[in-house]
Amino acid sequence: MRKTMTVAMAVVALTMAGCQRRTIVQDPILPPAQEAPPMVAPDPLDSELDLVELPAAQAALIAQAGSDTVYFGTDEHMLDMAARTTLAAQARWLLANPAVRASIEGHADERGTREYNLALGERRANAARDFLMAQGVPAHRLTVISWGKERPVAPGAYEAAWAQNRRAATVIVR
Repeated sequence: MRKTMTVAMAVVALTMAGCQRRTIVQDPILPPAQEAPPMVAPDPLDSELDLVELPAAQAALIAQAGSDTVYFGTDEHMLDMAARTTLAAQARWLLANPAVRASIEGHADERGTREYNLALGERRANAARDFLMAQGVPAHRLTVISWGKERPVAPGAYEAAWAQNRRAATVIVR
């Protein structure tokens, strides 16, 4: 019995030792002991994006939906009633045109750090995408990109310009 108990204890000890020797595989992209790098705006020339804008389809979306853009308050990513109305019209157009895809592009004004604005732009784009999906647009047809403060439509350091830059735009792509 003592030998059986010793063997059992040895098996338990070896099992426990095996649990403590886990190999942690380092992500080859990140150097050891570092956090993930901050999100950066995609390079429009990057071939991985494979998104080609379709101007004629974009014009049709705007003509039918009234706008391809929704706006947000300062440091906000929640959709207001005007944004929901615009996105509902966009969803109707997207559902009527099942062969097209859309890139939902989030933007921010110039205030704040680059990293903060990229994250805020992503939250804005995700809010718009989630609303479109709730309206029935399939997720595989929607891509999210955050440009942060990198692509302002209105230059200037005043409230009217900032308000135009706090947006999510639906861009029709192939």
